[in-house]
Amino acid sequence: MVDTEKRKHSFMSDFKRFFGRGLGILLPSIVTLWLLWQAFVFVFNNVAEPINRGLRVMSIRATPMLYHEDDRPSWFTVTPDQIANRALARRRDGLAELSESALERDIRLNQFRDEWNKRWYLDGLGFVVAIILIYLAGLLLGNYLGRQAYGRVEKLIAKIPGFKQVYPHVKQVVDLIFGENSTMKAFRETVLVQYPREGAWSLGFVTGSAFSEVRDATGGETATVFIPTSPTPMTGFVINVPRSEVITMDISIDQALRFIITAGVLTPEHVEPVVERPGRVPAIARAHEAAERAYAEQNQAGGESGSAPSDTPGDGPDDTPNDRPVGGGDVEDR
Repeated sequence: MVDTEKRKHSFMSDFKRFFGRGLGILLPSIVTLWLLWQAFVFVFNNVAEPINRGLRVMSIRATPMLYHEDDRPSWFTVTPDQIANRALARRRDGLAELSESALERDIRLNQFRDEWNKRWYLDGLGFVVAIILIYLAGLLLGNYLGRQAYGRVEKLIAKIPGFKQVYPHVKQVVDLIFGENSTMKAFRETVLVQYPREGAWSLGFVTGSAFSEVRDATGGETATVFIPTSPTPMTGFVINVPRSEVITMDISIDQALRFIITAGVLTPEHVEPVVERPGRVPAIARAHEAAERAYAEQNQAGGESGSAPSDTPGDGPDDTPNDRPVGGGDVEDR
């Protein structure tokens, strides 16, 4: 009885462990493939397919100009019997009657679609045309005249009720990701700073040097650091930190973002456990020492500017080894 319970318990525990292990291995791949497939379906249905419909219509209209009547493809030919059968089918289904020319266009379009579907690679034309159009739009709107024209159109669009409440926010997000000043381009390096208190270290991204007012107030070189929040790194806090208190990390921005999005679950792949070596000073200790030296130098500079020259060691009469009394003469030992 006891052996049976042990075997049952062992089987259940092993099943849970191995099932969880298999789920952990397969689930990321399955979810990734599903997301990619959904993205592909969305782009195909909403971008590529409308372009393909336009290409089919343009091909049908261009065929009479490109081919002689005797050389036209078979799908272009529509017989009177086909038109009569299509009209009869519409009346039977209770649909509105169409003219013979409209029925002919509809039949020809369906025949061309059937020929199109026989060649699966033709569906990729929509993607190719979309990529070319986006490239041309970026090329035209990237110059001075294009930016000016687009700016005026954008101002008119932003005045439309309902549209102006949504468009600015969508534009900010798109510019942040894909624009010339996108987040990935604005971030220069990954750093470690003490935030939100001393002793608590947070990952951040240097976005540039602080402006002149901040540098004048701090009295030294200051870096502007963006501290992202987890799990949405698009939001966060902007702080100005003395450059001496900023520790540069040997990890890429992508790795740091992965670490932040997963709340520290996924760490940079190349980071190895820290092995303490004799005589090796940690980076945090070096930062503390640099901060203390900067603080001491700042205090010393302030003390020198606020004191009289006679207070400086070596400049006063009491520090001179051959001092004489005020009245003159040698000093005798009594």
